[in-house]
Amino acid sequence: MFSLWFGANLNVLTIVTGALATTVFRQSFLAGTLAIVLGNLIGTLFMALHAAQGPRLGVPQMVQSRGQFGARGAASVVALVIFMYVGYGATALVTGGQSLHAIVPAVGVREGIAVVGLLSLAMAIYGHDLIHAATRAIAYVSGAAVVLCYVALAVEGRLPHAYLTQGSFSVVGFLGMMSIGVFWQLGYAPYVSDYSRYLPPDTGPRQAFWASYWGTTLGAVLPMIFGALIGPAVVGGDVVAAISALTGKASTPIVMLFTPGVAVAGAICIYGGTLAVITLAQTFIPDWHASWRTRAPIATAIFLVAVALGTVGAASFLPLYSRFTELLLYLMVPWTAVNLVDYYWVRFGDYHVPSFFAADGGVYGRYNVAALASYALGIVVQVPFIAADFYVGPVARLLGGIDLSWLAGLVVTAAVYYFSAPRHAMPVMLAEAEGVE
Repeated sequence: MFSLWFGANLNVLTIVTGALATTVFRQSFLAGTLAIVLGNLIGTLFMALHAAQGPRLGVPQMVQSRGQFGARGAASVVALVIFMYVGYGATALVTGGQSLHAIVPAVGVREGIAVVGLLSLAMAIYGHDLIHAATRAIAYVSGAAVVLCYVALAVEGRLPHAYLTQGSFSVVGFLGMMSIGVFWQLGYAPYVSDYSRYLPPDTGPRQAFWASYWGTTLGAVLPMIFGALIGPAVVGGDVVAAISALTGKASTPIVMLFTPGVAVAGAICIYGGTLAVITLAQTFIPDWHASWRTRAPIATAIFLVAVALGTVGAASFLPLYSRFTELLLYLMVPWTAVNLVDYYWVRFGDYHVPSFFAADGGVYGRYNVAALASYALGIVVQVPFIAADFYVGPVARLLGGIDLSWLAGLVVTAAVYYFSAPRHAMPVMLAEAEGVE
């Protein structure tokens, strides 16, 4: 799990995310670095808690959500996750297109998006085993690229002379970048157990937790700090062009080493999106079993939508990416609160797995009103705290533009669900008593 998540984070999109600190949020390099580290350390805590569920339950995260929201109630969450996969897939393909254009200028960014997308699609159709093997290999290849980035930057010395002092610390910008770091890791939560579920049950949650925690933290922080470092040199939102300009002769091998990692990141999004679509379909058609022949068209459809979005949004990539990440943070935080409270504090990891696949939801029913109400309340309670370019809530205005929405959503959702969640003595015993198989 360490190599999987370490390798999955080592790509150009992670550098782009780090560059937000000194571009969109206008922080100094040191302030941006601190925000990056803190955000990732906090966000990975939740991500790794989701990862620890996989070895015990052995099912995809979205299937497991039926145990919290009910068979039909989970559909809204799954639909949101599909949106997330498509959006992140599009952003990965944009950076892939920019990378390919930097290597072969004759290939335009739009054409590059399609080429990298096809590589991602092929891996996604093949499935989990190829993606897992690819991320292990990428951990070495992209790891070498990150090291080469720092070395080339030091040798070439092309950064603006005052890069350490450009920008300035502001509470609003600092917390904004910290929130981006939190969601970068929280974005893995809906599918981290899709991979940890393949671990043997005797692996234990502790091993899955720490392997995922340090793998994804180190894999994200190292390239993000590099992104913050080169942020002052980014022009027109093209981070890949800035890498090429600042690393001199090493730029071509650096971008070449990073490009496969972008394709793998795209594959993870397409593969996860495919699983989510299947889960959504089975909610309403429980007897349908997806085969390779049905998975491939679904993956292709996700690929086509991601390519279309990436092509349209490439011209104003950084601002759109920042807004997309903020929007997902508002929507995903209440879900993670319900999931973690239910798993660790309400049911203590004890679920009746066959009920996840029952048409009527088995012991969990079609709807868990407490979970759905807590989730909805978690979204609503964030609104006054939102501080974004498209909306500033009254509480955020009183706080001088500080956005604490995700924290408010997390705390309120967790508390409300903990006290309102239905509790059964033992789901497995209850299922046996009711004759659910």
